[in-house]
Amino acid sequence: MICLPWQCGEDFGLDQRGPAPHTMAKDEGCCNSCATCLLCLYSCRWTRSKKGLATSKCDCAWFFFLFCVSLFTLAWLYLALITLNDFHNLNEFIFRQTEWWLDWSVVMLSGTAALVTYSSLLLLLALCLYLCHQPLKLHWLHKALLVLTAFLVVAAFVGLEMEWAEQWESARISLQATGPFLHIGAVVGMTLLAWPVANCFYRTSHSVLKVLLLLLYLGAMVALYLAPLGIDSPCLLEYSQLPPKPTLAGHRGAPMLAPENTLMSFQKAVNCGVHVLETDVLVSADGVPFLMHDEKLIRTTNVQEVFPTRAHANASTFNWTELQQLDAGSWFLQKRPFLTARSVSGEDRALACGQQILSLKQLLGEAMRHNVSIMFDLRPEEDPQYEQLVNVTVETILQSGISPELILWLPDGFREQVKNRVPRFQQVYGRKRLQNETEERLHVNLPYQNLSTTEIQEYRRDNISVNLYVVNTPWLFSLLWCAGTSSVTTNACQVLQGMKRPLWLLPRATYQMIWIVTDCVSLLLIGWAFLLLKKWSRRKESAGSDSDVLLTKIHTLLLE
Repeated sequence: MICLPWQCGEDFGLDQRGPAPHTMAKDEGCCNSCATCLLCLYSCRWTRSKKGLATSKCDCAWFFFLFCVSLFTLAWLYLALITLNDFHNLNEFIFRQTEWWLDWSVVMLSGTAALVTYSSLLLLLALCLYLCHQPLKLHWLHKALLVLTAFLVVAAFVGLEMEWAEQWESARISLQATGPFLHIGAVVGMTLLAWPVANCFYRTSHSVLKVLLLLLYLGAMVALYLAPLGIDSPCLLEYSQLPPKPTLAGHRGAPMLAPENTLMSFQKAVNCGVHVLETDVLVSADGVPFLMHDEKLIRTTNVQEVFPTRAHANASTFNWTELQQLDAGSWFLQKRPFLTARSVSGEDRALACGQQILSLKQLLGEAMRHNVSIMFDLRPEEDPQYEQLVNVTVETILQSGISPELILWLPDGFREQVKNRVPRFQQVYGRKRLQNETEERLHVNLPYQNLSTTEIQEYRRDNISVNLYVVNTPWLFSLLWCAGTSSVTTNACQVLQGMKRPLWLLPRATYQMIWIVTDCVSLLLIGWAFLLLKKWSRRKESAGSDSDVLLTKIHTLLLE
């Protein structure tokens, strides 16, 4: 008995028989129109050879690897988008280590987008080839690139864990904002996979593989259908229950619009409607408190040009006269710390170039004119003369004539001494409340990762003022708004000030209805896909069986 081409064996349980002769034209119509192109892109084959076309176990393993890599690249893309809220901190950290400024978020997003696009398109090609009954012979170049992609993504996750672990908490928080939408997207994506899964189910001859495939797919779908039971968000509430919008504190002024910690920056922040000006205070060698975040001047001034031999000296070793000689604005136009720096007007560009280092006294005068509060860190905390720094700072505040109620005192060192001297300062604590808290009107200032939305709601009920930092993206601001935070410190006051309501707000009953409808529609579509392919499979088997019998008889007559 001679085996005919369409009667040849199986590999890995997949029925590789060609179509029956009378249906050959239909399949050829599908394959000839696109199979050559698909094979070229996936397998680097311009022609469909008749040998070695079966999908082997190794090919299936590579397809599974491709599927996993695609999922991991998508997960990394999501995490990369979440980190954008805090990426300026990473840029500053890298600059302090290398003294080379670059917006690394652009590099990261460009690379991530390339990896996601490549792996997703390759997965789409594989699915199209499978649906056209073509072998999944992945070219060695694609295999090498997939391994490289997997290595890069794993390295990115490991690097995040080692150097920026707090972003895992940011990702967890983000799920409260994106969870409902991710759930619907995942259900839609898995529902679309019903067709190739059903196709594979009916083409697989081994019963064990069929059962395993069906259990895996249905198990994943059931998990997705029930996922909303674990999804909770403070934005699932009625509009009438929405807390007041958090007030804004300008982080070093408005650093997206002007050079940080300059008069121009704080004026821009006031124009954006901030209620608090947040900054960092150092004390010069001759006892003048001034505004500077970094311990060194190299990032935000031209100290390398004016004092080249002292460029790496601590900022507090310079006296006030020397500090006034530095340009504290031109770096903003040269380094462009935020993308918004590219769109600065000509008038603002000229104004930025003339900015100088600002003293605390000057900032206090600006705050008095606009009746806004000031909150600051006093650095460095480890200075052995820190008590003297505190005394100089307090004396500067008292001499300015500003209302003590406008001072949000944040430094912890010698706090009791400051409270006794100026009891009208509003004390702000960089910690959670204590069990035996004695403060009558407690103000806390914490990173947004350190306080859960549940704790924020509890603090609000207990009349505790909560300021969270640094909040730059609308999704995070919306989430904290719904949770009931009192205020946020931000670099993007011009963005958050214009938000009239959270990005999304949905009554819980409405979301439950959307959840049920989505799951029901998905279930119906999956059932339809399996029933339709079952019907087609039976027709093909019947037609193929009749044709095989006829061709076998013809072949026998020819042999005789």
